[in-house]
Amino acid sequence: MNIHKKLQKARMTLQNTALKKSGHNKFAGYQYFELGDFLPQIQAICDSLGLCGTVSFTPEMAYLTIYDTDSTESNNFVTFTSPMSSAALKGCHDVQNLGAVQTYLRRYLWVNAFEIVEHDALEPLTGKEEPAKKPEPVAKPAPVATKPVVSNTTKGAWSITMSGEEGSPGWFEALEIGVKTLLTGAQTPDDVATIFKTNRVLFDRVKELDAQVYSDLMTNFSTTKKALIKE
Repeated sequence: MNIHKKLQKARMTLQNTALKKSGHNKFAGYQYFELGDFLPQIQAICDSLGLCGTVSFTPEMAYLTIYDTDSTESNNFVTFTSPMSSAALKGCHDVQNLGAVQTYLRRYLWVNAFEIVEHDALEPLTGKEEPAKKPEPVAKPAPVATKPVVSNTTKGAWSITMSGEEGSPGWFEALEIGVKTLLTGAQTPDDVATIFKTNRVLFDRVKELDAQVYSDLMTNFSTTKKALIKE
């Protein structure tokens, strides 16, 4: 077998070997192969096929050259290359940073040479939108006391004007006070009917918001009307 056929057989042998990823990128959330996860297996396979790989570095490039140890021909090798890089690990001096770069490049060169399927490191880091920030809570304005504006009880002026947050407990309470105030000033059953008709839109809204409150209001109207009829 020539060098290329040997290398392909070595790749297929490694492909059928169970490899376990021990590296974990916590930031992007994926597993990856560390050098120790596959290099011992590769060395054993290469030894059985008559292959030998050597890694070397220059200031600009990193090289992995795989030789056919059974051949004496001049073209008995295949070379894989990668540009050199740099590292700036916190708390490490220059030599330690250089060692980190060389370790990474060794791993990438062997992964490239043996076509080891790695996780696409770019995939989890791209194409994602930043999570939407939760809107800052808007401070609610201080509650304003709900007071009904009740017109005087002269004929034709039996209206109630409400303020405050519609449907709130204070709003209902103020409405009940307003109704009682008007009904107290009613002198005839017709006055009671006029109060209801004048504020009919308001009462219909109360019926939509709270049927029980509406029922209590209507009870007040009926009780007042009956009392005036007896008089």
